[in-house]
Order: sequence, then structure tokens, then C-alpha cells
Amino acid sequence: MNPADLLRLLQQPLFTLLGTPVAWVEVLGFGSGALCVWLVARQHLANWPVGIANNLLFLLLFTQAGLYADAGLQIVFIALAAFGWWTWTHGGGPGSDRLPVRRTTRTEWLALLAAGAVGTAALTLLLARATDSTVPFWDALTTVLSLAATYGQCRKLVESWWLWIAADVVYIPLYAHKGLYLTSLLYAGFLTLCLAGLRNWRRDLASGGARPALEAAA
Repeated sequence: MNPADLLRLLQQPLFTLLGTPVAWVEVLGFGSGALCVWLVARQHLANWPVGIANNLLFLLLFTQAGLYADAGLQIVFIALAAFGWWTWTHGGGPGSDRLPVRRTTRTEWLALLAAGAVGTAALTLLLARATDSTVPFWDALTTVLSLAATYGQCRKLVESWWLWIAADVVYIPLYAHKGLYLTSLLYAGFLTLCLAGLRNWRRDLASGGARPALEAAA
């Protein structure tokens, strides 16, 4: 099967949900996305390759849905995943196989807030003028929140879970509005997993330790 045939297969409807066809790509994105977040909450290294597969699926799905910022975001996520994969296995430097959970510093918060405000404004303007997006601000906002959260995840900043929670609260109605009901349901599940991840990372932070990056999920 050549790549073109595979793309056509992924775009084929598998079933109908609330009167809307649900394609293979959305179903596979649902499964890989849920697995990825669960692995992150467990601090399992396998979250990175699973996440990259999920990004490729969502790149296709969001392009079809006209969520262009979210589609482009998947490319950035793949690059960040490579960075996160290296960071989790080296602890931020050579000779280490683990990275500890820590809190976000004031300098990091200020940088994230400044970059977030500028990024949201610029991306909203770009989407409104250069695309046919019907939700430029919300698409831009979720994109920026997701990038900030992924940076925090790469560095194992415990507050990165709050950023994911904020993004999910917007994503759930946004995807439902675009007819991506299964993906909206997935992000409702993400919200629950994010709360579990926040609890787990806080527990590790309080204990003063970190799980090995290669730990298998229990």
C-alpha cells in the first residue's frame, strides 16, 4: 500500500457519531492520544514515540477540519518530542538517566506569559487574515497553551499540568463546535488524566525524588 492509499484509508469513515462520520484517523488519534497522556502521567519514556504517532494523525485530522494552527502545532510537537525524549533520558545533561520533577521558576513564568500573549495575538491575526478559519482566536489560544504546556512537560515542570488543563477546557467545546465529537470526548478524558498527572507529579515533588525515565508502567 502506497502513502496515498494509506491516507485515503485513514480518511474513510468508520462509524457515525451524533450524525457526523468519524474517520479512522480520528479513532486512531483518540487511542494514541489517551495512551500518550497516561504514559506522561506515569513518567514513562514511551510517551514520546506514542506522542509523535499521535501528532502525525492529528496533523491530518486538523488540516481536514480547518483548524490550521492546531495542524501546524503538531509539527512543532514532533520537534519538542525529540527534545523531551533526549531531556528525559539525560536529565538535561550527559551521564544522567533521569530528570527530576520541579516547580516553574518566576523567570520561566514571566517568559511563558510574555511569549503566550504575543503568540496568541500574532497567531490570531495571521489566522484571521491568511486562512478561512472560523475560530482564529480560540485556535490560536489553544495552540499557545499547548506549546507552553509541552515545554513544561519536556522540563518536567509540575505546573505544566495546569496549562494542559486550561487548554483542555477550551479544546472540548472547540472540537465539538467543529464536529469532531470523538476528539472532544478524548479531550474530556485528557482532562481527567491531567488531574491524575498533576497528582502524581506533585507526589514525586513532595517526596523529593523522580522516577527513572525508563520505568515501565505499573
